[in-house]
Amino acid sequence: MINPLLKEVVFMRRSIGFIEFKSIAKGIEATDFMLKSGDVKLIFAAPICPGKYISIVSGNVGAVENSLVVGRKAGGIFTIESYLIPNANEKIFPALSGTYYPEKSQSIGIIETMSAIASIIMGDAAVKAANIELIEIRLARGLGGKGFVIMTGDISAVKSAIKTCEDMFIDKGEIVSAAVIPSPSKELIKTLY
Repeated sequence: MINPLLKEVVFMRRSIGFIEFKSIAKGIEATDFMLKSGDVKLIFAAPICPGKYISIVSGNVGAVENSLVVGRKAGGIFTIESYLIPNANEKIFPALSGTYYPEKSQSIGIIETMSAIASIIMGDAAVKAANIELIEIRLARGLGGKGFVIMTGDISAVKSAIKTCEDMFIDKGEIVSAAVIPSPSKELIKTLY
């Protein structure tokens, strides 16, 4: 079930942009410039490990693209990377906030990524590739800069989603590891939701 507070974001603003900075101060400043640059909504902005800052905005493609240009310019030499998903799947929004709780979990899939931005890109790719549900997209907080995606669905769909991500990203060095857990224990599921 989708958190009612996210409905505006999910249905009105399908484009998502994210930018990572190697300075918390510059990240906060650049985020302010990004939000003032046009009609974008802040999805997430916070310090992440190790001493970086990430900002995620949503809106129509042009507004988000402009916001990223403004953010990169404001961040200057402190900008690490940015990325735009022009037609983000609606399932990534509740996963980013950890507010999706599936009724059942036939299997669990996990993709561990080298960066926060990679976890968002892979979450979107996974949900577009197979009939899965995203439980969480974790963005580097307490992870030494890494990220991870947790998904659920029937075993073949979860395997397909993970294989798609591996095929797309393994050569880029963005995937640390991935796992599929068929019929996860109830105790494990409680720790994930």
